[in-house]
Amino acid sequence: MAERSPYEIAKETLKLLSVRKLLPSPENFQALYHEVAGTRHVPNFPEEQLRSIARVMPGQTPAQQRLLGQLDQAIQNRNWIGLQAALVGLATQPLVSTPAHLPDKPVVTDDLMAELREQIARLIENTLPMLGQDDPRLKEQAEQVLNFARQPTADVATLKLMLGNLSFRVSFASEDQMAIKSSLLELLHLLFVNIGELTVEDRWVKGQIDALVSATTPPLTLRRLDDVQARLKDVIFKQSEAKARTLEAQEQMKQLLAAFIERLGRMTENSSAYQGTIENCSRQLESAQSLVDIAPVLQEAIQATRAMSIDTLHMRDELREMRERTQQADEALRKLQEELDRASSQARHDPLTGALNRKGLDEALQREIARARRQGTPMCVSLLDLDNFKKLNDSLGHDTGDAALVHLAQVARSTMRPQDSLARYGGEEFLVVLPDTDQAKGVEVMKRLQRELTKQFFLKDNEKVLITFSAGVAQVGADEETTDAIKRADQAMYLAKRSGKNRVVAA
Repeated sequence: MAERSPYEIAKETLKLLSVRKLLPSPENFQALYHEVAGTRHVPNFPEEQLRSIARVMPGQTPAQQRLLGQLDQAIQNRNWIGLQAALVGLATQPLVSTPAHLPDKPVVTDDLMAELREQIARLIENTLPMLGQDDPRLKEQAEQVLNFARQPTADVATLKLMLGNLSFRVSFASEDQMAIKSSLLELLHLLFVNIGELTVEDRWVKGQIDALVSATTPPLTLRRLDDVQARLKDVIFKQSEAKARTLEAQEQMKQLLAAFIERLGRMTENSSAYQGTIENCSRQLESAQSLVDIAPVLQEAIQATRAMSIDTLHMRDELREMRERTQQADEALRKLQEELDRASSQARHDPLTGALNRKGLDEALQREIARARRQGTPMCVSLLDLDNFKKLNDSLGHDTGDAALVHLAQVARSTMRPQDSLARYGGEEFLVVLPDTDQAKGVEVMKRLQRELTKQFFLKDNEKVLITFSAGVAQVGADEETTDAIKRADQAMYLAKRSGKNRVVAA
């Protein structure tokens, strides 16, 4: 019988797969191919899989290492019998609970120990000034530890004991400093509140005091204090300048009033002299016997009348000039008061974004809720939070994050109605007060702001950066406190974030 070609064997194999109704898988094809060809089917040797197993086999003892060598040789030779013997040998080896060779402990060198002692000394030096100078014993003990730590032959056990004693004393000192700081801050806060109550009528002073009260409300941050300090310096400068001009205008008013009184007295004197002249002329006319006697009397009366007329004209001009100067002074005082009011209002706004701060927000809420309940109109509050703000800060920097907040505030103010109020509620959160607005309209207002924010791109180095926000909208109930409505808006805002962000949810 002639030997068949591989093509013929493969063709017959396919027919056999069809007759036996087997799946045309590689395994079935290979088995039938060898059956048709009359050859022995030798399965493939799983070399890669076996080497993966060998890599995780234990090799801690000499016997295990010897068996691993046999296993590797059997895999390389594709020797099933050798493979079986090596695996059985490894399986019968006793388990080792501890490694035969433990890694050496890291050696602490003299240089490393000296560096550690120096770092401890620096830590004490940098921390000690924050604990004040009220405890001489603490300072003395810290200096002893510093001197001992910097000795080349300092004993570690002794240093550890000294550090433990110092740490125990520092714990009490730090508690005292925290209590002192808290008490001083509370006293300062009460002082500002008391001054604010005493200056209710003086709005420019009250605005400044309100800013200080807000600044001393915990938690404090250096950035927050720096912002308030910069704003207050500007406000104080403007107020001192305006106050000086106010005093100048008041002095001018005093001078005008004194001049008016002097002119009025002179008019009274002139009137008295004129009256005396007229009475004298009247008596002379009564005793006159002829026209010759009447002529001098008439001439005197005419001169007196002419003099009185001239004095009256002069007095009228002077009074007119004084009235104009008074009007100018009054206008100057009005403008100064407006400047003071503007300076005062600066203490009610967030230094970064120009939106209302907490003080300004409280005033806006009180004003709008009173109007809404008086007129029976709806009112909504919306709390919004920038999406992924932390990621924006971490990737592009805090300055870019601040610029994004300013951009959001600018877009919001350009979109809002004149009667709406925007306040920075904290961090990247803003609160919008929407008078004469029910909940459905409030949701639409915030969605319109979202659309506008996507149109007016925020630019970072002339590159567009998309910023979005999630918001919750709550309509204030008839007898509901605004704080409760804000809490509901806050819960709705977090629901919007969990729903995928860049959403507006009604509370």
